[in-house]
Amino acid sequence: MEETTTAKKTRSIPGVVTSARMDKTITVSIVRKIPHPLYRKYVKRITKLHAHDENNSCKENDKVLIEECRPISRTKSWRLVKILESK
Repeated sequence: MEETTTAKKTRSIPGVVTSARMDKTITVSIVRKIPHPLYRKYVKRITKLHAHDENNSCKENDKVLIEECRPISRTKSWRLVKILESK
């Protein structure tokens, strides 16, 4: 008998920390470039997400990798995986 376990795929997104003032919470900006529907020029779209930072290890302007998780609070459903680049 073979036991099969299905690993749940979670989304991981790189971003930049814009605020680290809250306790155990960081605000991460995600930048996407999408083509304008009429003019076909690429336009920046910024999404701000709150992520859980257990050790308060992030500072502003750090590049981080966050991943989707269960809702931790009303606005937090992402958690910090690792700091890619520290400033």
